[in-house]
Amino acid sequence: MTQLRRQSLTAYETPLCETIVDCPAPQGSEVLVRIDRCGVCHSDLHMQDGYFTLGDGKQLDVRAGRTLPFTLGHEIAGTIEAVGADAAGVKPGDKVAVYPWIGCGTCAACQSGEENLCSTNRHLGVSADGGFASHVLVPHPRYLIDYAPLSPSFAGALMCSGLTAYSALKRLHDRAARGPALLVGLGGVGMMGLSIARALFAHAPIVADIDAGKREAALKAGAGAAFDPADKEARRAILKATGGVHAAVDFVGSDKSLAFASGVLAKGGKVVITGLLGGNFATPAAMFVLKAMAIEGTLTGTLDEAREVVALAQAGRIAPLPIAERPMAQAQSALEDLRAGRVVGRVVLTG
Repeated sequence: MTQLRRQSLTAYETPLCETIVDCPAPQGSEVLVRIDRCGVCHSDLHMQDGYFTLGDGKQLDVRAGRTLPFTLGHEIAGTIEAVGADAAGVKPGDKVAVYPWIGCGTCAACQSGEENLCSTNRHLGVSADGGFASHVLVPHPRYLIDYAPLSPSFAGALMCSGLTAYSALKRLHDRAARGPALLVGLGGVGMMGLSIARALFAHAPIVADIDAGKREAALKAGAGAAFDPADKEARRAILKATGGVHAAVDFVGSDKSLAFASGVLAKGGKVVITGLLGGNFATPAAMFVLKAMAIEGTLTGTLDEAREVVALAQAGRIAPLPIAERPMAQAQSALEDLRAGRVVGRVVLTG
Protein backbone atom coordinates (compact mmCIF):
# COMPACT_ATOMS: atom_id res chain seq x y z
CA MET A 1 0.00 0.00 0.00
CA THR A 2 1.15 3.55 -0.79
CA GLN A 3 2.46 5.45 2.21
CA LEU A 4 1.12 8.85 3.21
CA ARG A 5 4.03 10.97 4.42
CA ARG A 6 3.02 14.07 6.39
CA GLN A 7 4.63 17.05 8.08
CA SER A 8 2.41 16.76 11.13
CA LEU A 9 1.28 18.93 13.98
CA THR A 10 1.71 16.53 16.92
CA ALA A 11 1.35 19.12 19.71
CA TYR A 12 0.40 22.80 19.65
CA GLU A 13 3.11 25.45 19.77
CA THR A 14 5.74 22.86 18.82
CA PRO A 15 7.58 22.20 15.53
CA LEU A 16 6.05 19.97 12.88
CA CYS A 17 7.52 16.52 12.44
CA GLU A 18 7.17 13.76 9.87
CA THR A 19 4.62 10.99 10.40
CA ILE A 20 3.90 8.10 8.06
CA VAL A 21 0.65 6.13 7.71
CA ASP A 22 -1.02 4.02 5.01
CA CYS A 23 -2.57 6.11 2.24
CA PRO A 24 -6.40 5.96 2.29
CA ALA A 25 -8.22 4.37 -0.64
CA PRO A 26 -10.92 6.71 -2.01
CA GLN A 27 -14.49 5.54 -1.52
CA GLY A 28 -17.69 6.67 -3.25
CA SER A 29 -17.19 10.19 -4.61
CA GLU A 30 -13.79 10.66 -2.96
CA VAL A 31 -10.65 11.53 -4.92
CA LEU A 32 -7.08 10.91 -3.80
CA VAL A 33 -4.76 13.70 -4.95
CA ARG A 34 -0.98 13.37 -4.94
CA ILE A 35 0.31 16.76 -3.85
CA ASP A 36 2.63 18.58 -6.22
CA ARG A 37 2.62 21.96 -4.42
CA CYS A 38 1.19 23.42 -1.21
CA GLY A 39 1.53 27.05 -0.22
CA VAL A 40 2.39 28.17 3.31
CA CYS A 41 -0.16 30.65 4.68
CA HIS A 42 -0.12 32.90 7.73
CA SER A 43 -3.24 31.15 9.05
CA ASP A 44 -1.15 27.97 9.28
CA LEU A 45 0.73 29.74 12.09
CA HIS A 46 -2.52 30.25 14.02
CA MET A 47 -3.42 26.58 13.57
CA GLN A 48 0.04 25.57 14.81
CA ASP A 49 -0.35 27.84 17.85
CA GLY A 50 -3.91 26.66 18.48
CA TYR A 51 -5.36 30.14 18.93
CA PHE A 52 -6.05 33.54 17.41
CA THR A 53 -5.06 36.69 19.30
CA LEU A 54 -8.05 38.84 20.30
CA GLY A 55 -6.22 41.65 22.11
CA ASP A 56 -5.96 42.56 25.80
CA GLY A 57 -4.30 39.20 26.44
CA LYS A 58 -7.36 37.28 25.21
CA GLN A 59 -7.20 34.34 22.81
CA LEU A 60 -9.67 32.43 20.65
CA ASP A 61 -8.90 28.75 21.21
CA VAL A 62 -9.15 26.75 17.96
CA ARG A 63 -7.89 23.39 19.18
CA ALA A 64 -11.28 21.74 19.67
CA GLY A 65 -12.39 19.04 17.26
CA ARG A 66 -8.95 18.44 15.74
CA THR A 67 -7.30 15.06 16.29
CA LEU A 68 -3.51 15.03 16.49
CA PRO A 69 -1.36 14.30 14.61
CA PHE A 70 -2.88 16.75 12.15
CA THR A 71 -1.79 17.96 8.72
CA LEU A 72 -1.85 21.69 7.99
CA GLY A 73 -1.80 23.28 4.53
CA HIS A 74 -4.65 24.41 2.29
CA GLU A 75 -3.12 25.97 -0.87
CA ILE A 76 -2.98 22.70 -2.78
CA ALA A 77 -2.30 21.75 -6.39
CA GLY A 78 -1.70 18.15 -7.36
CA THR A 79 -2.28 15.17 -9.59
CA ILE A 80 -5.21 12.78 -9.22
CA GLU A 81 -3.86 9.38 -8.20
CA ALA A 82 -7.05 7.40 -7.55
CA VAL A 83 -10.82 7.94 -7.66
CA GLY A 84 -13.78 6.36 -5.92
CA ALA A 85 -16.43 4.47 -7.84
CA ASP A 86 -18.80 7.48 -7.85
CA ALA A 87 -16.23 10.19 -8.64
CA ALA A 88 -17.44 11.28 -12.07
CA GLY A 89 -15.69 13.56 -14.54
CA VAL A 90 -12.13 13.10 -13.29
CA LYS A 91 -9.45 10.49 -13.81
CA PRO A 92 -5.98 9.57 -12.57
CA GLY A 93 -3.35 11.84 -14.06
CA ASP A 94 -5.51 14.98 -14.13
CA LYS A 95 -3.73 18.09 -12.81
CA VAL A 96 -5.97 20.01 -10.41
CA ALA A 97 -6.10 22.79 -7.86
CA VAL A 98 -8.02 21.79 -4.74
CA TYR A 99 -10.67 24.09 -3.28
CA PRO A 100 -10.11 23.52 0.45
CA TRP A 101 -13.06 25.39 2.02
CA ILE A 102 -15.38 22.39 2.08
CA GLY A 103 -18.62 22.55 4.05
CA CYS A 104 -21.13 20.06 5.42
CA GLY A 105 -23.28 20.45 2.31
CA THR A 106 -26.60 20.75 4.11
CA CYS A 107 -26.63 23.93 6.23
CA ALA A 108 -28.02 27.28 5.04
CA ALA A 109 -24.57 28.61 4.17
CA CYS A 110 -23.68 25.56 2.09
CA GLN A 111 -27.05 25.55 0.36
CA SER A 112 -26.39 29.20 -0.60
CA GLY A 113 -23.01 28.32 -2.12
CA GLU A 114 -21.03 29.70 0.82
CA GLU A 115 -19.33 26.54 2.08
CA ASN A 116 -16.47 28.73 3.29
CA LEU A 117 -18.87 30.01 6.00
CA CYS A 118 -20.09 26.58 7.14
CA SER A 119 -19.99 26.23 10.93
CA THR A 120 -19.50 22.43 10.78
CA ASN A 121 -17.00 22.55 7.96
CA ARG A 122 -14.42 20.11 6.64
CA HIS A 123 -11.89 22.75 5.57
CA LEU A 124 -8.68 21.07 4.44
CA GLY A 125 -5.74 21.96 6.64
CA VAL A 126 -8.09 23.47 9.25
CA SER A 127 -10.68 20.83 10.19
CA ALA A 128 -9.56 17.96 7.97
CA ASP A 129 -6.03 16.87 7.07
CA GLY A 130 -4.51 19.16 4.47
CA GLY A 131 -1.61 19.58 2.10
CA PHE A 132 1.67 19.43 4.04
CA ALA A 133 1.81 15.82 2.90
CA SER A 134 2.33 13.50 -0.04
CA HIS A 135 -1.44 13.03 -0.61
CA VAL A 136 -4.78 14.51 0.37
CA LEU A 137 -8.25 12.95 0.25
CA VAL A 138 -10.90 15.21 -1.32
CA PRO A 139 -14.56 14.28 -0.73
CA HIS A 140 -15.94 15.12 -4.20
CA PRO A 141 -14.67 16.06 -7.70
CA ARG A 142 -16.59 19.34 -7.56
CA TYR A 143 -13.78 20.76 -5.42
CA LEU A 144 -11.15 20.12 -8.10
CA ILE A 145 -10.32 22.84 -10.64
CA ASP A 146 -8.36 22.40 -13.87
CA TYR A 147 -5.64 25.04 -13.69
CA ALA A 148 -3.77 24.58 -17.00
CA PRO A 149 -1.71 26.38 -18.26
CA LEU A 150 -0.81 27.94 -14.89
CA SER A 151 2.09 26.65 -12.81
CA PRO A 152 1.07 24.38 -9.91
CA SER A 153 2.64 26.78 -7.40
CA PHE A 154 0.55 29.68 -8.68
CA ALA A 155 -2.59 27.55 -8.91
CA GLY A 156 -2.25 26.37 -5.32
CA ALA A 157 -1.73 29.91 -4.05
CA LEU A 158 -4.93 30.98 -5.81
CA MET A 159 -6.94 28.68 -3.53
CA CYS A 160 -6.34 30.93 -0.50
CA SER A 161 -4.26 34.04 -1.03
CA GLY A 162 -5.73 34.63 -4.47
CA LEU A 163 -9.27 33.67 -3.51
CA THR A 164 -9.25 35.71 -0.30
CA ALA A 165 -7.98 38.81 -2.07
CA TYR A 166 -10.37 38.37 -4.99
CA SER A 167 -13.42 37.93 -2.76
CA ALA A 168 -12.50 41.00 -0.71
CA LEU A 169 -11.85 43.19 -3.75
CA LYS A 170 -15.13 42.15 -5.41
CA ARG A 171 -16.94 43.68 -2.43
CA LEU A 172 -15.34 47.04 -3.27
CA HIS A 173 -15.87 47.15 -7.01
CA ASP A 174 -18.34 50.07 -7.12
CA ARG A 175 -16.36 52.18 -4.66
CA ALA A 176 -13.06 51.47 -6.40
CA ALA A 177 -14.44 53.13 -9.53
CA ARG A 178 -14.21 56.48 -7.69
CA GLY A 179 -10.44 56.41 -7.13
CA PRO A 180 -7.50 54.20 -6.18
CA ALA A 181 -8.14 51.48 -3.62
CA LEU A 182 -5.83 51.24 -0.61
CA LEU A 183 -4.25 47.89 0.22
CA VAL A 184 -2.80 47.65 3.74
CA GLY A 185 -0.30 44.83 4.28
CA LEU A 186 1.89 43.30 1.57
CA GLY A 187 2.29 39.71 2.66
CA GLY A 188 1.32 36.86 0.34
CA VAL A 189 -2.35 37.81 0.28
CA GLY A 190 -1.66 41.53 -0.03
CA MET A 191 0.74 41.06 -2.96
CA MET A 192 -1.79 38.82 -4.67
CA GLY A 193 -4.41 41.47 -3.97
CA LEU A 194 -2.27 44.06 -5.70
CA SER A 195 -2.15 41.99 -8.87
CA ILE A 196 -5.88 41.26 -8.76
CA ALA A 197 -6.78 44.89 -8.05
CA ARG A 198 -4.82 45.94 -11.13
CA ALA A 199 -6.90 43.44 -13.14
CA LEU A 200 -10.28 44.43 -11.69
CA PHE A 201 -10.04 48.19 -11.17
CA ALA A 202 -9.41 51.13 -13.49
CA HIS A 203 -7.13 52.91 -11.00
CA ALA A 204 -3.76 51.54 -9.89
CA PRO A 205 -4.08 50.78 -6.17
CA ILE A 206 -2.01 52.47 -3.50
CA VAL A 207 -0.40 50.35 -0.79
CA ALA A 208 0.86 50.60 2.78
CA ASP A 209 3.30 48.39 4.67
CA ILE A 210 5.89 48.95 7.39
CA ASP A 211 8.46 46.90 5.44
CA ALA A 212 10.44 49.01 2.93
CA GLY A 213 11.36 45.93 0.88
CA LYS A 214 7.72 44.98 0.46
CA ARG A 215 6.80 48.54 -0.51
CA GLU A 216 9.53 48.49 -3.15
CA ALA A 217 8.29 45.14 -4.47
CA ALA A 218 4.75 46.53 -4.69
CA LEU A 219 5.88 49.57 -6.66
CA LYS A 220 7.71 47.32 -9.10
CA ALA A 221 4.50 45.25 -9.40
CA GLY A 222 2.44 48.28 -10.41
CA ALA A 223 1.24 50.03 -7.24
CA GLY A 224 0.44 53.68 -7.84
CA ALA A 225 2.12 54.79 -4.62
CA ALA A 226 3.44 53.21 -1.42
CA PHE A 227 3.29 54.49 2.15
CA ASP A 228 4.76 53.51 5.50
CA PRO A 229 1.86 53.42 7.99
CA ALA A 230 4.36 53.92 10.82
CA ASP A 231 5.19 57.33 9.36
CA LYS A 232 3.16 59.98 11.19
CA GLU A 233 2.71 61.88 7.94
CA ALA A 234 1.43 58.91 5.93
CA ARG A 235 -2.27 59.49 6.60
CA ARG A 236 -2.00 63.15 5.77
CA ALA A 237 -0.14 62.31 2.55
CA ILE A 238 -2.83 59.84 1.46
CA LEU A 239 -5.64 62.27 2.26
CA LYS A 240 -3.86 65.03 0.35
CA ALA A 241 -3.23 62.81 -2.66
CA THR A 242 -6.69 61.23 -2.83
CA GLY A 243 -9.10 63.35 -0.82
CA GLY A 244 -9.75 60.14 1.09
CA VAL A 245 -10.03 56.62 -0.29
CA HIS A 246 -13.39 55.04 -1.03
CA ALA A 247 -12.17 51.44 -0.95
CA ALA A 248 -9.61 49.75 1.29
CA VAL A 249 -8.60 46.21 2.17
CA ASP A 250 -6.87 45.44 5.46
CA PHE A 251 -4.75 42.36 4.77
CA VAL A 252 -3.20 42.54 8.25
CA GLY A 253 -6.20 42.61 10.57
CA SER A 254 -4.62 44.33 13.56
CA ASP A 255 -5.79 47.31 15.62
CA LYS A 256 -3.11 49.49 14.01
CA SER A 257 -3.76 48.42 10.43
CA LEU A 258 -7.52 48.86 10.73
CA ALA A 259 -7.12 52.24 12.42
CA PHE A 260 -4.87 53.32 9.56
CA ALA A 261 -7.22 52.09 6.84
CA SER A 262 -10.37 53.55 8.39
CA GLY A 263 -8.54 56.79 9.17
CA VAL A 264 -8.02 57.63 5.49
CA LEU A 265 -11.54 56.81 4.27
CA ALA A 266 -13.57 59.36 2.39
CA LYS A 267 -17.24 59.77 3.25
CA GLY A 268 -19.06 56.68 2.08
CA GLY A 269 -15.84 54.65 2.12
CA LYS A 270 -15.52 51.00 3.05
CA VAL A 271 -12.81 48.79 4.54
CA VAL A 272 -12.87 45.03 4.03
CA ILE A 273 -10.78 43.06 6.54
CA THR A 274 -9.17 39.76 5.60
CA GLY A 275 -6.18 39.65 7.99
CA LEU A 276 -6.13 37.79 11.29
CA LEU A 277 -3.14 39.23 13.11
CA GLY A 278 -5.33 40.22 16.05
CA GLY A 279 -5.95 43.00 18.53
CA ASN A 280 -8.82 45.30 19.46
CA PHE A 281 -10.22 48.15 17.36
CA ALA A 282 -12.25 51.06 18.72
CA THR A 283 -13.73 54.11 17.06
CA PRO A 284 -16.50 56.50 18.10
CA ALA A 285 -19.85 55.03 17.01
CA ALA A 286 -20.90 58.42 15.63
CA MET A 287 -18.14 58.20 13.00
CA PHE A 288 -19.96 55.39 11.23
CA VAL A 289 -22.81 57.81 10.62
CA LEU A 290 -20.85 61.02 10.13
CA LYS A 291 -18.54 59.39 7.57
CA ALA A 292 -21.19 56.95 6.29
CA MET A 293 -18.43 54.38 6.40
CA ALA A 294 -18.55 50.61 6.43
CA ILE A 295 -16.19 48.04 7.93
CA GLU A 296 -16.74 44.46 6.80
CA GLY A 297 -15.00 41.14 7.33
CA THR A 298 -14.61 38.39 4.76
CA LEU A 299 -13.41 34.80 5.14
CA THR A 300 -11.66 33.22 2.11
CA GLY A 301 -14.22 32.86 -0.72
CA THR A 302 -16.78 30.61 -2.36
CA LEU A 303 -16.21 27.74 -4.77
CA ASP A 304 -17.66 29.85 -7.59
CA GLU A 305 -15.22 32.65 -6.73
CA ALA A 306 -12.35 30.15 -6.76
CA ARG A 307 -13.28 29.17 -10.29
CA GLU A 308 -13.56 32.85 -11.23
CA VAL A 309 -10.12 33.78 -9.93
CA VAL A 310 -8.52 30.78 -11.67
CA ALA A 311 -10.22 31.82 -14.92
CA LEU A 312 -8.90 35.37 -14.44
CA ALA A 313 -5.37 34.00 -14.02
CA GLN A 314 -5.76 31.64 -16.99
CA ALA A 315 -6.70 34.66 -19.11
CA GLY A 316 -3.36 36.23 -18.19
CA ARG A 317 -4.89 39.05 -16.18
CA ILE A 318 -3.20 38.23 -12.85
CA ALA A 319 0.56 38.36 -12.59
CA PRO A 320 1.97 35.62 -10.33
CA LEU A 321 3.24 36.86 -6.97
CA PRO A 322 6.88 36.14 -5.99
CA ILE A 323 7.09 32.43 -5.14
CA ALA A 324 9.94 30.54 -3.46
CA GLU A 325 9.73 26.75 -3.66
CA ARG A 326 11.09 24.50 -0.92
CA PRO A 327 10.93 20.73 -0.29
CA MET A 328 8.01 19.50 1.80
CA ALA A 329 10.48 18.47 4.53
CA GLN A 330 11.20 22.18 5.10
CA ALA A 331 7.64 23.00 6.12
CA GLN A 332 8.66 23.99 9.64
CA SER A 333 11.46 26.29 8.52
CA ALA A 334 9.04 27.92 6.07
CA LEU A 335 6.62 28.58 8.93
CA GLU A 336 9.44 30.06 11.00
CA ASP A 337 10.44 32.41 8.19
CA LEU A 338 6.82 33.48 7.73
CA ARG A 339 6.43 34.10 11.45
CA ALA A 340 9.59 36.24 11.44
CA GLY A 341 8.40 38.33 8.49
CA ARG A 342 11.17 37.11 6.18
CA VAL A 343 8.85 36.09 3.32
CA VAL A 344 8.02 38.32 0.34
CA GLY A 345 5.21 36.76 -1.65
CA ARG A 346 4.66 33.04 -0.97
CA VAL A 347 6.69 30.03 0.09
CA VAL A 348 5.38 26.91 -1.65
CA LEU A 349 6.28 23.38 -0.60
CA THR A 350 6.99 20.82 -3.31
CA GLY A 351 5.68 17.28 -3.11
